[in-house]
Amino acid sequence: MDVDGEEFHQDQVLIRRSLSPVQRASSVPHRLPHFTVGYVYSSDMMLHASETGQHPEQPERIARIRMAIRDANLLQQMKQIPIRPVKKDEALLVHSQEHWHKVLAIQSMTQSEIVESEAYYESLSLYVMSGTTRAARLSCGGVIEACLTVARGELKKSFAIVRPPGHHAEPEEHMGFCFFNNVAVAAKVTQMLTPVKKILILDWDVHHGNGTQRAFNDDDSVLYISLHRYERGQFYPCGPFGSMESSGEGAGLGYSVNIPWPRKGMSDADYIHAFQQIVMPIGMEFAPDLVIISAGFDAAAGDDLGECFVSPAGYAHMTHMLSGLAGGNLVVALEGGYNLDSISNSALAVARILLGEAPPELPPMVASETGAETVWQVAMEQSKYWKSVNPKACEPREEAEEITFSIPEILKAHRQHFLYTQYQMLQIPLMTKTFEERFGTQVMCTSDFLENPTIIVFVHEFGNLRIELDGKPTCDVHMENSYLIDFSKELISWVRKENYALLDVNVFPRPFASPLPRGHKHVDSWSRDVLTYLWDNYLQLSGAKNIILIGHGPGCHALMELIESRPANMIRYVDAVIQVVGSMKIPLIPKDSEQLRAWYSKNSIVCVHPEHPAFAPEAKILKRHGRVLQIDESKPIKLIMKALPLIREHIKQSLSGKLQ
Repeated sequence: MDVDGEEFHQDQVLIRRSLSPVQRASSVPHRLPHFTVGYVYSSDMMLHASETGQHPEQPERIARIRMAIRDANLLQQMKQIPIRPVKKDEALLVHSQEHWHKVLAIQSMTQSEIVESEAYYESLSLYVMSGTTRAARLSCGGVIEACLTVARGELKKSFAIVRPPGHHAEPEEHMGFCFFNNVAVAAKVTQMLTPVKKILILDWDVHHGNGTQRAFNDDDSVLYISLHRYERGQFYPCGPFGSMESSGEGAGLGYSVNIPWPRKGMSDADYIHAFQQIVMPIGMEFAPDLVIISAGFDAAAGDDLGECFVSPAGYAHMTHMLSGLAGGNLVVALEGGYNLDSISNSALAVARILLGEAPPELPPMVASETGAETVWQVAMEQSKYWKSVNPKACEPREEAEEITFSIPEILKAHRQHFLYTQYQMLQIPLMTKTFEERFGTQVMCTSDFLENPTIIVFVHEFGNLRIELDGKPTCDVHMENSYLIDFSKELISWVRKENYALLDVNVFPRPFASPLPRGHKHVDSWSRDVLTYLWDNYLQLSGAKNIILIGHGPGCHALMELIESRPANMIRYVDAVIQVVGSMKIPLIPKDSEQLRAWYSKNSIVCVHPEHPAFAPEAKILKRHGRVLQIDESKPIKLIMKALPLIREHIKQSLSGKLQ
């Protein structure tokens, strides 16, 4: 067993003292401590050190991490897993024979050979010395043992506190501080020796793990996900391999997922957003048997190489989310991270999660514009391969949102202006903040609304936009040949000609700027609630003796919900209900009220086109549907215009008491 003897002995003493009672009766059997979490460490890995002592990949990295975990009294809760050097046949599962011999040859180099080869190794972002080979073999072997211990069910989680790192080492080349690809070799060995076959490798090192992706680029049994600085391929290791389009090849197509940040300065909010929208949905769909984190902490705040701002709490939350996969079977393997304070604090936060602590609370946060845009673009790419990735759910807001107007907002403003200028209709104030935020400017009435004995209530969404495109490739709109069809013009004109009052309600809601209040989970509920509010606060308080309800399209279902919520008032005050359903599903009156069903059947007409599914041979028209009439018009937008003579006649008959 290759460990630091003195430190290992002290650990065992601490374990015995902390887990054994001070006094134990002779009748009580002695029990060995039960561990679920382990760690790998050896001070021999510190033998790999730069001659100048100024290199960022310094031996103190692992010593400081171990010290931080020990000083927090966590090390005694973790089982030390015996470490060993990687074997040749294990390394050859990923690396070539030439590569193996190249790394082994370093241990035989003389001091003069080391000096003469310095420029060569610097070109590969490496330094070498007599202790390099042993440290590299222990680092790789340590990750193997950490994975095997979890894969065999001996522990649930493990932390490989190892160096040098590994994720840049490619099958044919050592580079970027890395000699053997620790995680890739460990994953291959685990698949070969244990029942674990599906492995997720999550690489949050600030640099792309080119070596790890290369090892599994055509392998669908290993899902590789990397979050890293990319900057159009200008950030190390450079080139297009870490781009979001680099998604694997052959059988492994779709099993490499790159989330490439285009600049420095990414924070907790960006990483958590990427986890919520990309990492966890894909991870859950893949359903791994084991999760391995390539845990470089160079994206941590304070690291001069990474220049990002991920906090210990951010790393804790990411670890906590990944712990929910693979039945909690999780291995953390150290990669990069070069600020000693940042790496030790971040690793300590991860160790706390491994031991079952809850992650610390994060402040309210929103992903940066750059982060949101990147995640959306990745979602667009990965949705080709993963059903669980929804690009629409993470589509970013436009830069100039504060000074932009959506098409629905423009149409609503147009309708408000049209109703005011043509018919002097006024906006009805909505006295609650939520209604005003959702439906402000969308409820209009004629000036005689409170005094007129007859009120027509018209509930609808928009008219139809007819758009002509300049060309399909660009989808640019040809403005001169695009227009709005407003189906309500003729109806409103007739209503005013008959001197009826009009309440015009557009139930197409604006999205909330803030989260929805608790208890309102569905958009349709707001349409129902605003109609109920208008009934209780305006229609019932008006002087109307006759009320006609007209619904069009989605407005039909909103009207039906109003009828369901105020059945007695409907029977008493409403003279007719007209539903222009078109091709939508015909709303049903509740079946638990015979009186309401009889009233609705007598006083309603429901206009549909001749090919509506309700007239299919296997379908059946119920009394609860109301009086369903076929209108010889297949286009929903023209249906109300074609049905207008019938609607006018039905309203007149109902008001004169001659309804047939």
